[in-house]
Amino acid sequence: FALSGFLRVATGFDIGLSTKCVVIPKEMDMCHKIGYSEMRLPNLMGHRSMAEVILKSTAWQRLAHTDCHPHVRTFLCSLFAPVCLDTFIHPCRSMCVAVHDSCAPVLACHGHPWPDSLDCDRFPADEDMCLASLTKEYKYLHKVLPKPTCQTCPAVEEFFTHKRVLEVFCRNNFAVKVKLSKKRTVFGDQEYNIECQVEFITQGSLLTYETQSVIQQWLLINENCTQRMTPTHRPMVYLLVGNIEGGVVLVNRVYHWQRRDSQLSLATQRWRYHKCL
Repeated sequence: FALSGFLRVATGFDIGLSTKCVVIPKEMDMCHKIGYSEMRLPNLMGHRSMAEVILKSTAWQRLAHTDCHPHVRTFLCSLFAPVCLDTFIHPCRSMCVAVHDSCAPVLACHGHPWPDSLDCDRFPADEDMCLASLTKEYKYLHKVLPKPTCQTCPAVEEFFTHKRVLEVFCRNNFAVKVKLSKKRTVFGDQEYNIECQVEFITQGSLLTYETQSVIQQWLLINENCTQRMTPTHRPMVYLLVGNIEGGVVLVNRVYHWQRRDSQLSLATQRWRYHKCL
């Protein structure tokens, strides 16, 4: 959405003369392609230097990449990289509540509580000039995909037969081959390269590209599982098998797909003709 689509007309908060317009830095990729390219500094989080903005926003960028709410980027960028207008435009309280309800469980999954600095009561009511949530309109304009949740990590299975794998396929509705590797980052945080290839989806579940997107989100949300699957910076390949039920994505089995692994290759080849009992 263009930024103007969120605005509610009313009086804004005066910026004054102590701020300046600067280009949103390349390190803040969560705030690129959101409808504007320059931000106010200091920002609404009280960060005065670009170095501080980049440092403090790093952890939040990982949350933004999970797409835990349709407006999570808009919400975070309105605070860390506010648009260059004559007034500060805060996010509305309703947007904060909507993002909090969807994204707080993801933060909890990563071992972090929702911070007091983002307490929704500090944001203006929707009657004021603020960025309002368009969640209802979003549902009409976009297909709402099922959501991965924070879950207990399935054990990684190393030894199996193709017949056993086919039995597992019969009880699930997707299997996705994933190539994972750790990125080396400036701040020493964990980030990952994730490549997904859909092996099968049962009819009526999701489209191939949607399944790839959902599995990428699952790996970002369940970062403790992803960390276990990437003990080194060397790429690792896995087969993730699971179910999509009631709008929720659950990964039930993880197989380590090693080079020349004939059993997994055989299972995925035979699945097309396999008849479940």
